[in-house]
Amino acid sequence: MNRIVNNLLLFLKGVAMGSADVVPGVSGGTIAFITGIYETLLNSIKSVDLVALNYLKKFQIKAFWEHVNGNFLIVLVAGIATSFLSLSKVITYLLETHPIQLWSFFFGLIVISALMVLREIKQWNVSVFIAIIIGVAVAYFITAAVPAETPDEPWFLFIVGAIAICAMILPGISGSFIVLLFGKYEYMMNALNERRIVDLLIFAAGCAVGILSFARVISWLFKKYHNVTVGVLSGFMIGALNKVWPWKETIETYLDRHGEAKPLYEVNILPNEYLAKAGIEPHFLEAIGFAAGGFLIVLFIDRLSVWLKKD
Repeated sequence: MNRIVNNLLLFLKGVAMGSADVVPGVSGGTIAFITGIYETLLNSIKSVDLVALNYLKKFQIKAFWEHVNGNFLIVLVAGIATSFLSLSKVITYLLETHPIQLWSFFFGLIVISALMVLREIKQWNVSVFIAIIIGVAVAYFITAAVPAETPDEPWFLFIVGAIAICAMILPGISGSFIVLLFGKYEYMMNALNERRIVDLLIFAAGCAVGILSFARVISWLFKKYHNVTVGVLSGFMIGALNKVWPWKETIETYLDRHGEAKPLYEVNILPNEYLAKAGIEPHFLEAIGFAAGGFLIVLFIDRLSVWLKKD
């Protein structure tokens, strides 16, 4: 029974990671971190190595499966894939119809997540504080960058996939936002919704190459420089709040392939300025409520994880 419950919870964590990765500015890595599966995920990805390939060559399937922690990966990936296929349209719809409420929810989620990640720092020193500042600065710079216009060629989709997946496993750095910066967010969302298999496979191939390489680097940093690495990652999450701030003024737009104007460059503004500058009600009380909801969900997940570990 416990195994079924644990697999169900792992599947739901995958769903949550996938939902987060769909939104530009929110990281699936953040969800993995706050749900306590981040290092297990890195180690599982890292275990896809020459030893694993040797097991496959010898058709030692059971040894291969155990070596790569196959049960963990298959359940988690199933949750992520389910989320991508079923929730991508829902998230896209909410971004268009209820952006303030959705961004507020993620803002609250990331604030409490960053605070909880900071608990993982076992020893505070000058290096850790510098690491946090660097993480904040890097994430802020990335989220403040203006998306570019880029080609739709297969080679470029491969490169975007490889870079984006590295961001996806970093708490606070959104893989979807990296795709947006490279001008491919709408293109890939359409490919997902329209089931354009070739584009999806090319992007996935880039993701596979990127994640197998990058997971080893992050895993090594965790082992050698745990406190500094956690400091950088928490800084990433704090800096990423720039992107998920609910109230924004659009400075520059672009036309998508359907001829609709989409925001290209936005700046954060205060809620009391939003009606005058954006012409839309700020929904301040609703925003507070949704931010509190994100806050409470993370606290619930944390308490649930502690309870499950006791069992």
